[in-house]
Amino acid sequence: MVENGEQAAQASAPPRPATVQQPLGAARGPAYPPAEQLSSLNYCIHSNPTWAQTALLAFQHYIVMLGSVVMIASILVPRMGGDSGDKARVIQALLFMSGINTLFQALLGSRLPTVMGPSFAYILAVLSIINDFRDEDFSSEHQRFLHTMRAIQGSLIISSFVNILLGFSRAWGEFTKFLTPLIVVPYVCLVGLGLFGRGFPQLATCVELGLPMLVFLVVLQQYLKHLHPTAHPILERFALLVCIALVWAFAAILTAAGAYNNVGDATKRSCRTDQSFLMSSAPWIKIPYPFQWGTPIFRASHVFGMMGAALVTTVESTGTFIAASRFAGATPPPAHVLSRSIGLQGVSQLLDGIFGSIVGTNASVENVGLLALTSVGSRRVVQISTIFMFFFSIFGKFGAFFASIPLPIFAAIYCVLYGLVASVGITFIQFTNMNSMRNIYVMGLSLFLGISIQQYFVANTNGGNGRGPVHTGGGWFDDIFNTIFASAPMVAVIVGTVLDNTLNAHHASAERGIPWWGPFQKKNGDGRNEEFYSYPLRINEWVPRRFI
Repeated sequence: MVENGEQAAQASAPPRPATVQQPLGAARGPAYPPAEQLSSLNYCIHSNPTWAQTALLAFQHYIVMLGSVVMIASILVPRMGGDSGDKARVIQALLFMSGINTLFQALLGSRLPTVMGPSFAYILAVLSIINDFRDEDFSSEHQRFLHTMRAIQGSLIISSFVNILLGFSRAWGEFTKFLTPLIVVPYVCLVGLGLFGRGFPQLATCVELGLPMLVFLVVLQQYLKHLHPTAHPILERFALLVCIALVWAFAAILTAAGAYNNVGDATKRSCRTDQSFLMSSAPWIKIPYPFQWGTPIFRASHVFGMMGAALVTTVESTGTFIAASRFAGATPPPAHVLSRSIGLQGVSQLLDGIFGSIVGTNASVENVGLLALTSVGSRRVVQISTIFMFFFSIFGKFGAFFASIPLPIFAAIYCVLYGLVASVGITFIQFTNMNSMRNIYVMGLSLFLGISIQQYFVANTNGGNGRGPVHTGGGWFDDIFNTIFASAPMVAVIVGTVLDNTLNAHHASAERGIPWWGPFQKKNGDGRNEEFYSYPLRINEWVPRRFI
């Protein structure tokens, strides 16, 4: 058989290279591999700015956490019958205990740069206590306030053992081992998104102050810093203080010019810088001391509602710690670290009750967002911030001066800071397989129910007496469930943990991100755990081994 020319050419031609099928979109841009640490941090947990910058950054942390302190006192003290002087003393107690609790966590607890501040999770339980004394006769409104404070103290003291037992028994750490990056995404995301009510809705109560604050902060901190290399680090780290000073001065000018003389009471409370009367009523010097309101009152129905709030703060603080570890350049906190931090949070709540705080403590979400805004995750900065908390809690007039900042200014700041915390939760998605329909189902349902259920409970809760949609007739039972399901992170953890650990969990281990997440949860699973979470100095010698 004779080959023709074409067949001979085909036979002698080299074989065509096999076509390699590239991933979809690979030719359109770079693919970014998963990264355990954020690349844009200027200072991580162990690295520290200069002492001058550290002091300014620490003062900034104090200013940010002050908003929640003033907001909680403004909500609760008037309903208890307290006057401006009582409100000033409550703010002093909250600041003093925030300083102690922050120092405890930074030295002995999570070891992360997290500020510990008053928790909004306790508001429903406190409103329930206030409502119980509404119909009782007292010789004066001040006596009503003192009696209510004593009941709150007793409830905080007893309910603190929820966190103490969960933490120091290591039960909470064992539970957190069921978490995976797939659960952490909606969990941490809703730690930020679940606080949306303290953002723009509060900003809108005085839009002429809140909106300029929001716009100035975004423009100054994100856009103008690129104008000159020298301005970049200054505006990135301290633009928040500059914006607060500008808008606060504007609010003072409007107040002095009489712009709010003929407006409604709600507008006056939101916009005026002199509406709180804290400067005139705050003492010059006063150190909070144990049982300053009197002997605690213990009532079982009040304690159960506080126990529900204590459980919620356990969940919310854990999510905040995970977010803080990401912004500080640390590994995710191991199970034993979470156990000791929650146990110590229980000790902090016990001290809150003894020293007369109006609510318990949890990790401050807004201050974790400030770590991201400034790109400074230094532990030292947060430790130094406690000096400002102690100073302004003892010297009341100085603390009252900064407490006169209108709350819509803080709300504008929260719009940015809560968004940053929510977005860092989404970054954990890179360690999971989100092309899996199983994972999409688990994450989607956890996110949606976390937002939807919380919104239902918040919308159907009477802000005057704290009564929520669960009303079986048993007040303590109602308080527990109304508090639990009014927390978006709590709902997300419940739904996500159940679904992720029961829905074909064994065969989807890799897709859930367990190979990456698992080593961090063990004490010696990753060599960096000891670097970030070990105790300072020689404290290891006096602490039981299971908490080291």
